[in-house]
Amino acid sequence: MDSTVGAIPAYFGTMGAEHMWLRAHAAERGPTPADYEPRDTATSLAMGVGSLLAPFVVPKLFGPVTPGKGRYGKALVATAVAAVAATTVADLVTRRAPADETGLTRKQRRRVAAARRVASTGGVVAIVTGGVAITTTLASRATANRMWNRRIVRDLGRGPAALAAATLGWDFIYYWNHRFMHESRYMWAIHVVHHSSERYNLSTALRQPVADALGTFVPYSLLALLGLQPDLIAQARGINLLHQYWIHTDTIRQLGPFEKLFNTPSHHRVHHGSNQQYLDRNHGSILITWDRMFGTFEPEAEPVVYGLTKNLDTFNPARVAGHEHFEMLRDVSRSGNWRERLSFVFRGPGWAYRRRAELTNA
Repeated sequence: MDSTVGAIPAYFGTMGAEHMWLRAHAAERGPTPADYEPRDTATSLAMGVGSLLAPFVVPKLFGPVTPGKGRYGKALVATAVAAVAATTVADLVTRRAPADETGLTRKQRRRVAAARRVASTGGVVAIVTGGVAITTTLASRATANRMWNRRIVRDLGRGPAALAAATLGWDFIYYWNHRFMHESRYMWAIHVVHHSSERYNLSTALRQPVADALGTFVPYSLLALLGLQPDLIAQARGINLLHQYWIHTDTIRQLGPFEKLFNTPSHHRVHHGSNQQYLDRNHGSILITWDRMFGTFEPEAEPVVYGLTKNLDTFNPARVAGHEHFEMLRDVSRSGNWRERLSFVFRGPGWAYRRRAELTNA
């Protein structure tokens, strides 16, 4: 059994214990973001259930359109290419139109308006179909068994040393994937779900993404190339995710020397902060060493303000899960050239929000 699934009873037991501790100390602590709010907790649990169901639903949804495997893979690629071509032609027509259209005939104005509509729709279709084609292709070619069959290092066995190596390797890859999810908007659109709560307690750990299939990640299966068996890699995943569960709490403050090497509740509170100095910091899973090495470490100093820089004000799981994808595609539809469309997808979310404000003001 997947250890993260087997731990479900422990999740509910520890959340109950945390809730009772918070209530017992409510008089001395006062209201805090650590308190359980029923609607917020329900949303987190719903997202957790969704993340468990997604691996069963996604293959059925994307399998038929996976290039090279699904029966509609070629059609998906053809749609993407056609959308790129149509959008590019529409952009050209729009750019050639004068800024002042009063001198154009009625027919010419209709043509320019039609070109703008084609560019708006075609840009979105191209991004969606092209993105699905890329992500499904990469995922289908980076399975652990496929990598294992092509390993470049002999089988390292199943002993404690091999499991430790798999856990360390997973931790290192996780750091970079987690960092990428904060630095590129289409990846942030997947991960923002986890940061959407303005509360911070153990239930927040279960507020997990459901759209991982739309991302491009450094594959953990690369570890199989190095002689680590696929089932050991799966065990390493469970170890890393279980560690990440308990650090989503405000009830544990500082852990002394443990803070130097490992990711702790204190370090991870920083990661969930919307304070300016806390943004995009402390991406580690088990070890905080990677953040110290690669310049993304920030200690907890001032009180953490949880949530997003612009909060959602909703507990609707569907909106929590999809709001950033919707906003990203809306920005793409309003863009007038490929440079800006691709920037809204690939550049950081901070850039996208600033650029959107500039265009709105203009």
